[in-house]
Amino acid sequence: MASEKPKRELPSALKKTLDLDIKITKEFVEAVKNKVPLQNYRQHMKMLEISCHGIPWLALCMLGLYSFDRPELWVNLLVALLLDIVVVAVTKAFTRRRRPAYNVDDMFMTGSVDKFSFPSGHATRAILLAVFLCSLYPLNFIFFLPIVAWSLTVCVSRVLLGRHHILDVTGGIVIGLLEAFVVKQIWLSEDSARYIITALGGEDPWSGA
Repeated sequence: MASEKPKRELPSALKKTLDLDIKITKEFVEAVKNKVPLQNYRQHMKMLEISCHGIPWLALCMLGLYSFDRPELWVNLLVALLLDIVVVAVTKAFTRRRRPAYNVDDMFMTGSVDKFSFPSGHATRAILLAVFLCSLYPLNFIFFLPIVAWSLTVCVSRVLLGRHHILDVTGGIVIGLLEAFVVKQIWLSEDSARYIITALGGEDPWSGA
């Protein structure tokens, strides 16, 4: 019988930081519960969870690639989402931080690394999408406030749902900003994006338009 791998010993300073994070997060959630009946809003927060899940956004990208003539938008958005998935998966697999003990196991479409907590993948994606849609490929300015409000609400809801500790979400926000910076550096022009779609699909989906 193979011997079990020994648990990793964390540096004392890091362990103290994580323990403090657990304590502060729990106290924050309890304080909010004393003011607001969170259970009444749980379904609303779960809808926010689904709205920032990777699968719906990837599906939207695939639909957009072959339905709307905006290759620069859809290809770069797809690159951003795939970058986010890889970064979050690798980081979670490396850190292996457990979710809060009071988390309810009712998350939407989870994978193997989703049992880990750091960073919050929803936070990284929410911030990345907000920067993408407000700065990298800005939509009409009337959408800026709703997008930013949605992004920040998603981040806060991760803590209130019991999915993450505060440090997980804070780390997710920082990583999301760094991902947006990387996407800006590797941004594909419309011609490059159209070429990629043509190469992958065998023909320009709008060539007959």
